[in-house]
Amino acid sequence: MTGFRGKDGHLCDNIVTEWEAIVDVSLLPAPLKGRMAARYKEFLSTCGLRDEGDADVIVLMTDDDFNIVAAGARAGQTLKQFAVSPDFEGGGACATVLSSLLSDAMQRGITRLFLCTKPKNRSMFASMGFEPIVSTADAVLMENRRNGLEEYLRSIPRREGKCGAIVMNCDPFTKGHLHLIEYAAAHCDALYVFVVSEGGSLFTPEERFSMIERGSAHIKNRIICQSESYLVSRATFPAYFIRDEANVDRVRADLDIELFRSRIAPALHITARFVGEEPFSPTTRAYNERMKELLPQKGIELCEIPRLAGISASRVRALIKEGRIEETRELVPETTYETILRHVGANA
Repeated sequence: MTGFRGKDGHLCDNIVTEWEAIVDVSLLPAPLKGRMAARYKEFLSTCGLRDEGDADVIVLMTDDDFNIVAAGARAGQTLKQFAVSPDFEGGGACATVLSSLLSDAMQRGITRLFLCTKPKNRSMFASMGFEPIVSTADAVLMENRRNGLEEYLRSIPRREGKCGAIVMNCDPFTKGHLHLIEYAAAHCDALYVFVVSEGGSLFTPEERFSMIERGSAHIKNRIICQSESYLVSRATFPAYFIRDEANVDRVRADLDIELFRSRIAPALHITARFVGEEPFSPTTRAYNERMKELLPQKGIELCEIPRLAGISASRVRALIKEGRIEETRELVPETTYETILRHVGANA
């Protein structure tokens, strides 16, 4: 950012010079501590926002009385929690905060950035170099490069005939996951298996991708792909601007489903998505129900198949944490069991 528009509408060439007598801009490591943390959360709340608690860095703009007048944060590759006091709206405060976050990210080698915001803010962030990827009535997902999604889709092999898709986390890859892939592959000419690239699971993204790849090697018509930041990513789809927390999962689900049905599925000629029944997680079950409603509107069939009884990734994780490693063997493919042994040994 080289400048911003002041309240009189004139373009200012130097943000620091124009504002230095009024505000101070600070880049702080997260989480904030003590009174500053309380003041930050209170400021977000007065702006109708929530602190999602996962930020790496936070930018605060304060006036000469040390009151917070604007803020923003970065969590990994995602910029979020932008808030501006009404007295500073339209004066370049958001641009100043964003500029500070961008500079810090670039210094850390983070060049690919996303943000998720209310649709009414789309044009503002577009003017700051962010391109819209997909939008719903509640949210718009944007990226700081023009053809990021197109480049990702071009990296995925194309197949002919009926194409299906599965999106899997597989923490770890179980016989239940294998059953789903085998069933789906038998009902398609080609099956895209998107592996959730997001961290935060017991096993790393690399371990999970390898478990799926090795465990399903006998299925010749499956294509395994990293989801990167475009599918089922809590990091990429923040919902700090949804005041009612009861609606957060729905907003995220709708944005994720819209991205899949409007951009990803058409590009890869996907006409069917396969999921397993979800008897345990209310969030996943609600997500599946939403897909049943929204995917057919774009000509995509949602196929839900019964789970294998007694097998779940959560059960395997519980056994690992309890040190009952041998008992996991009957729940997972042998290749997964080998990964479990290596993982446990490396973290002993």
